[in-house]
Amino acid sequence: MSLRFREARREDVPAVVALLADDMLGQGRERAGLEPYLAAFDAMQREPGNRVFVGERDGVVVATYQLTFISGLSLAAARRAQVESVRVAGALRGQGVGQLMFADIEARAKAAGCSLVQLTMNAARVDSRRFYEGLGFEASHLGFKKYL
Repeated sequence: MSLRFREARREDVPAVVALLADDMLGQGRERAGLEPYLAAFDAMQREPGNRVFVGERDGVVVATYQLTFISGLSLAAARRAQVESVRVAGALRGQGVGQLMFADIEARAKAAGCSLVQLTMNAARVDSRRFYEGLGFEASHLGFKKYL
């Protein structure tokens, strides 16, 4: 499959939001109206090491992820790559897009000097867990969230 990953541009935001809304959880939590998403994208552009990437096939955005680089003191001062908002267009799921995406993520993380990639996922995403474990990720931690 011919797929190219690149840093997202502001004009990609509608396609990214559509991917975020195109799943069982996103349908109920993503909102109509692009203004908050555009403002968030603009804020991310001002934050070093916090970017959204898109995967394009024949000029169409078919996948997305957010990658944030975090320097820390734990694990012998390990730098880590935090992955969020991983999505593949529904029609392309199960066709290897996710594997290509994570190869891109790992290459970017290594280039940024990271020694690990970490992610969280909603516990309801049973298929996603199986996918991540198949890539070598371990469910080593328990995550917590508190909405403010």
